[in-house]
Parts: sequence; structure tokens; C-alpha cells
Amino acid sequence: MIGVLVTFAQTGKFDRSTIAKIAGELRGPFEGMAGLRFKSFMLDEDGVQARNFYVWDDEEKGRAFFTEELVEKVTGIYGVPPKIEFLDIVGFVDNSGT
Repeated sequence: MIGVLVTFAQTGKFDRSTIAKIAGELRGPFEGMAGLRFKSFMLDEDGVQARNFYVWDDEEKGRAFFTEELVEKVTGIYGVPPKIEFLDIVGFVDNSGT
């Protein structure tokens, strides 16, 4: 299992309604995506960083997802290039089934 944190940082603030709209519009393609356990769209408390967090069951699929083309696409959507960090998930708690 691998986690991926994608951070979009800018000097001004992101508009929460814009990030919520992006999340709503981009949700569909991720539903049922092979190897992806979950994805979240987030905005930090100050509104300066928008973050997306992914948990992939399959590390290879997770790493392969983040192509140059994808980076260009999301840069256009968010207006700034992302910082992508791959994280080794060493433990996981999932309360969604309870």
C-alpha cells in the first residue's frame, strides 16, 4: 500500500468553493478506479494549500498514475504545479465499514 500527497501551494488563498467544485467535477473518474482505495480533496486551514491524498492498494498503479501529462493537466486546473510525495503506509485504520 502506498500513499500519495499532492500539494498545490500559492501565495494567495484558494477559494473553498472553487476547490469544492473541482472535487465534484473530478470525482467520477476516480470512483471504481483499479488499485485506488480512496482519494480526498482537501484545503488547509489558511486556504493557501490545496491537497489531494490518495491511498493505493497497488504501488505500481499508484506511481504510474502520476504522469507528466497528469501533472500538466492538474497544473492547469489548480493554476500552480503540484508537489507530489510518495509515502510508505506502514499502518492503516479503516472505520468506513463500521
